[in-house]
Amino acid sequence: MTGTFDQVADFALRRTADQLPQSAMDAAALMMLDTMGILIASGPMEAGVIARETASVLYASTQEDFSARMMFDGRRVSMAGAAYAMATQTDNLDGHDGYNPTKGHIGVVVLPTLVALAEHCPDLTGPDALAAVITGYEVAGRAGLSLHASVDDYHTSGAWNALGVAAMAARLREHTSEQLRQAMGIAEYHGPRSQMMREIANPTMLHDGSGWGTLVGLSAAVLAEKGFTGAPAITIEAQSAASHWADLGQFWQVEHQYVKPYPICRWAHAAIDAVRAVMESNDLTHDQILSIQINSFDEAVCLFGGMPKTTSQAQYSLPFAVAVQAIYGRIGVEHISGAGLADPSVAEFMARIHTSRSKRHAERFPKGRWADVSIQTTDGRVLDSGDVHARGGPEVPFEREDVIAKYTEFAAPVVGERRANAIRTAILGWCEPTSRYSDLAQLIFHPVTR
Repeated sequence: MTGTFDQVADFALRRTADQLPQSAMDAAALMMLDTMGILIASGPMEAGVIARETASVLYASTQEDFSARMMFDGRRVSMAGAAYAMATQTDNLDGHDGYNPTKGHIGVVVLPTLVALAEHCPDLTGPDALAAVITGYEVAGRAGLSLHASVDDYHTSGAWNALGVAAMAARLREHTSEQLRQAMGIAEYHGPRSQMMREIANPTMLHDGSGWGTLVGLSAAVLAEKGFTGAPAITIEAQSAASHWADLGQFWQVEHQYVKPYPICRWAHAAIDAVRAVMESNDLTHDQILSIQINSFDEAVCLFGGMPKTTSQAQYSLPFAVAVQAIYGRIGVEHISGAGLADPSVAEFMARIHTSRSKRHAERFPKGRWADVSIQTTDGRVLDSGDVHARGGPEVPFEREDVIAKYTEFAAPVVGERRANAIRTAILGWCEPTSRYSDLAQLIFHPVTR
């Protein structure tokens, strides 16, 4: 084993909850609440239904010790199958947290993994649940940085999330360092190194590969537990990877995630925020806008440009998202699905939107998500936004109450306000030393009937 792996193993397996900073614990609880809201809201959507049906058909288990229930569904499948279904479901409502340096998302796999594993940890405390959450964030995030630095292609989050999932499983299933090492090697080897820009060019339910990353990570942990071996994970053990792990246990990536105000690809958010700010500061309505010029980084400009026919296309469309925000002042699930995909007012407004690449904004990506817009009004004015960074991240953070309000907006219409409030109380209560994970477990498996 290399010194870097020893460092990772010590952190993942032996760093206790009382050795973690309160700020990281607070951030972890808030990120789990945010992710839960998106997981709940995505349940009735087509991709979630398909993922759960697939898990039921293909990924069941004959051994109760390796099974888990799917959230807000109740059917029992394998642990890996349950986590796969929930991560795939969540990934298809693009409103979950993300981390700028990795150009990807972590919470989308952490919450499903925690819930699947915790079925077999009856004495799990709230702080210990958060310690597992932090393990997932810190390991996955650094694996992502290491992978991006070692290959040319831009890979989906599932490629490196698999290692964070394996680390969580090793922690909660009390694996040895050697079992963790083998699990990491298996997870990295089989991690879905799918090319993200192919999905951007042709948006589908594949999204960010997180469902498969979760399936691989949990499968790798169980394989290692039973004695299967894997080649050492080069994203951890290669000499060139050491710098990405040097600050493990010192810098807390979980405190630096961004929260999305819109269920839209993060690359579009700066432009949405810029239009929102100009309209609010000038008291504009959409019918007073003649045209909008958007300047942003290359990846944002490459987002889907036509009127979307599917939810996937809608979530990866810059002009569609800006048009919805301009007309309705918000972007909700109803706008990116069902009748919202055939909204004639949105289709008409999209013709007024033009996009261009900005070298200045491109140079600041991926550390930042920047855009500027120029709005020409029907009365001849030209209103410029100046450079705008997407809200919700460390640069322009949300207050705690903003995140809670977002959770309620997404969760309450599906599970009802009473149940949504109880779930919120349970998750945020995990920071208390006497709290139990089971306070949440009793709320999240009964199928949604409303």
